[in-house]
Amino acid sequence: MSSSNHTNFHPSIFLLLGIPGMESVHTWLSVPFCFVYLSALLGNFSILFIIKTDSNLHEPMYFFLCMLSVADLIICTSAMPKILSIFWFHDREIYFEACLVQVFLIHSHCSMASGFILAMAFDRYVAICNPLQHSTVLTHRVIRNLGLAIVCRGILLFSPQPLMLRWLPYCRTNIIPHTYCEFMALIKLACAETRVCRIYSLTAAFLTGGLDFILIICSYAVILYTVFHLPSKAARLKTLGTCGSHVCVILVAYAPAFFSFLTHRFGHNVAPHIHILVANIYLLVPPMVNPVIYGIRTKRIRERVLQILTSHKI
Repeated sequence: MSSSNHTNFHPSIFLLLGIPGMESVHTWLSVPFCFVYLSALLGNFSILFIIKTDSNLHEPMYFFLCMLSVADLIICTSAMPKILSIFWFHDREIYFEACLVQVFLIHSHCSMASGFILAMAFDRYVAICNPLQHSTVLTHRVIRNLGLAIVCRGILLFSPQPLMLRWLPYCRTNIIPHTYCEFMALIKLACAETRVCRIYSLTAAFLTGGLDFILIICSYAVILYTVFHLPSKAARLKTLGTCGSHVCVILVAYAPAFFSFLTHRFGHNVAPHIHILVANIYLLVPPMVNPVIYGIRTKRIRERVLQILTSHKI
């Protein structure tokens, strides 16, 4: 236990169990987890390198994609090394302070990732509904301020989390049935009234992912209205094609998030290992898939990748 004045409040370490009920296959599970992590690192660093080195890609959509890639890298790197350590070496111990840092990094950067996806939707809205004003609306200053606002929102909304968790008493157990430190997983261990913490968690989730998703739906409703009023079918298909990659990113980001949220709130009969697996999918798959989506579906990025690969072969 901690030697500070809060000895009776929290342990000095927590024990992460990994995926309860699947301990016997942790080593095998480490293979796809490791593949996902390496793919996420390679893909996102490639996106950052390509956009940085190609001046033709210095446009709002790709700047927001760079911001999303940075957030994705921090999200998966905050969790994955410890997950692999549990799977490979049965190293389940995590210091209390490190656990709080992990909670903050994961939740704040998930909020930032959601905000950058919303910013990309705003870019598509302006490009399609007000194309003549796109360059004047989304200037470099506006892009920088939007990015800064999204980062500040994530920090301000989720910085109370480690403070709340630090002052809760954990007199029941220090065992976390999860692969990483998660706010609600820690709340369940507390032996105190946590209603305020739960309300705060739901409010913060709505003000980030929930509100962002509503605004994205609204923006695409206007986009679709505009697209279907274009004069020709070819123009409609071409315009919709510019949104294809972003729509795929939205589905990859929000589908597992909402499924995880619903199973935690209403899926009381769902097996615990399903909850944990869905939580890991929500956390780790989008950082791997997002670069693949843009690498395959975006012609300019795809051509740049092929150009780099061809030049190396020569």
